[in-house]
Amino acid sequence: MRLLATWIINGLALLALPYLMHSVSIDSFATALIVALVLGFVNTIIRPILVVLTLPVTVLSMGLFIFIINGLMFWAVANMVNGFHVAGFWAAVSGALLYSVISWTLSTLLLQK
Repeated sequence: MRLLATWIINGLALLALPYLMHSVSIDSFATALIVALVLGFVNTIIRPILVVLTLPVTVLSMGLFIFIINGLMFWAVANMVNGFHVAGFWAAVSGALLYSVISWTLSTLLLQK
């Protein structure tokens, strides 16, 4: 049940992004749920591989390269899912950061034990 609630919260966080950033658009709540699912899958499978492969750059940048990786994952999902559009790479980096903050805030507020 908690997984379903987290999925819906992530979908709501995605729906909030176009109101805060004009460079991100999403067509509907169903699209937001699909994007949340694909983003979760990509972050579970592909992101750890990229983090390990780019570990030297991440260490040299004192961890800031993780923001670039998150932006790449966000941008990749925008290219995979119809109805979800991101204007460019830097919009994807800021969108991923804002999405993380919104998702974390909503999860903290709504999923308390």
